[in-house]
Amino acid sequence: MKIYGYADAGLPIEQVVPEELAEITVCADPSELRQMAAFLESCAIEMERMGSTYSHVHLADRIKQFESSPHFVVAGSESDET
Repeated sequence: MKIYGYADAGLPIEQVVPEELAEITVCADPSELRQMAAFLESCAIEMERMGSTYSHVHLADRIKQFESSPHFVVAGSESDET
């Protein structure tokens, strides 16, 4: 597993290049964590079903409550892409 991210520096999205991170911190309430856990489980099921055609999924696209949150994206691992 690798984790990527970038700071919200106000740059246009075309100019933003994600960097590999050593650590992340999620500040959320128990309800949000449970919703994220269910989202991750559904991503795992979808990833297994789709195999190498799985690309990525945005949390806010699946759970509208997270539309104004920082982007949370699940992508297949590099080993799944080959």
